[in-house]
This record gives sequence, structure tokens and C-alpha cells, in this order.
Amino acid sequence: MALLDVVALADGPMRFTDILSLADQPRGTLHRQLSHLVEEGLLEIDRDGRYLIGLRLLTLASRSWARNEFRAVAEPHLHRLQEETSETVHLGILRGAEVIYLDKVEGRQSVRMYSQIGNASPAYCTGVGKAALSALGDPELAARVAALEFRRYTEHTLRNAAELLSDISAIRARGYAFDLEEHESGICCVAAPIRSDDGHMLAGVSVTGPAYRVTPQKLQAWAPLTVAAADSIMMDMRNRMGPKR
Repeated sequence: MALLDVVALADGPMRFTDILSLADQPRGTLHRQLSHLVEEGLLEIDRDGRYLIGLRLLTLASRSWARNEFRAVAEPHLHRLQEETSETVHLGILRGAEVIYLDKVEGRQSVRMYSQIGNASPAYCTGVGKAALSALGDPELAARVAALEFRRYTEHTLRNAAELLSDISAIRARGYAFDLEEHESGICCVAAPIRSDDGHMLAGVSVTGPAYRVTPQKLQAWAPLTVAAADSIMMDMRNRMGPKR
């Protein structure tokens, strides 16, 4: 799995020496493991001898994606929110200290967002991530925040646990989160939390766009729409799963 992560998260196909420099394994062991992954179809080798993700892995991912019940329930609400705002809408789920983007509805504007389904971003400096964190109970939130390593992505990135906890307190009070160029310069969003009844799934939905177009006033106006979309997703998930026993 570590080797698949290395290859999958690379910007392009990787040479053996590139993987060797990142993998904590002897050359012989690494060669055997890569060969086995190629035999199983999880990796492929191109004409230049470089490794890339194999078709079998893509097939498995596609099947998993098609059966993702949460994404299927959320999809119509994401499209409705995009139609209401004309900007890009994201659906993300909290995994540890990161948020994984499960779905994206592209905005109608000429300048669009460069983001990809399946990508991971730090939860502490993204709207979806902070919204999801706000739905945690205090003990779990404190434990996760204590384990964070804060990296400055922009001049607006939250710098430490105290700043993050203060922001989350404000998010809880108003019901939605902002990302004001905290992860990417020039990109802003408003996001609302989504939480399953059992608390095991924490997610968020956001409206995102370039800062020159998506002003704080627009984000504030879109906040009720974003919260309504999140609440509708939660309600539909509850109806899909049936009454709690």
C-alpha cells in the first residue's frame, strides 16, 4: 500500500530510482514488490521503464466509487447548490487529519477550480475540513488538534492549535466555516458540516471560487444555502439508512 501511495500521488510516472529514494526498503526487496504489483495489474510499466497506476486498480476504484452510497445521496444536493451559486461545489469526508474530496460539481464561470476527486487536503486550513472538525466532540477534537503539525501554505493559514480551536468555536456558533485563502492563495470558500447519526462519518460541503469573484459578502450570502444543502444530505442519509435501532 505504501508503494501504491508513492506512485499514485506522484505528478507523473516514476522511475525505479525515484521510488527507491522515497521507499524505506532495500533495492532487491523493492524490485520484488514492484514486480508483484505489476503482475497483479495494480501497477504498469510504460515504454520508458517508468511505473504508473495499473488498470486493475482503476477498475476497483471505479466500482467502489459507483457503490458509494453517501456520494449518491449527496449528488442532487450538490448540483442544486451549484445552480444556486454558479460556483464550484465540493463534497469531502474527514479522514484523520485530512479531508478527502469525494465529489465535485464544476462551476459555470470561465475561471474554474483546479481540484480533483480523491485528492486529500489538510483539514485545519480548508473549509470542508474545518466544518467537519467542528462536528467532533470536544475530547476527540482536542486529541486530533494536539497531533497536528501546522504548515503555513499561505500568509492566512492558521498557525497553531489555539488559532484553530478559536476558529472552530466560531464555526460551531454560526454553523458554517470559511476558508479565506488559507490553503491556496486566491481561493475562498464557505462550508457546512455533515454528520451521520452515529457520529462515525464526518464530512462537509462547500462552495468555492477565486477570491476576486467570491467576496466575503457573497460567501456570507451563500452560507444559508450551504447549510441547507448539508442538512438535506444528512436528512436523506437518515431516510436511506432507516430509523436507528
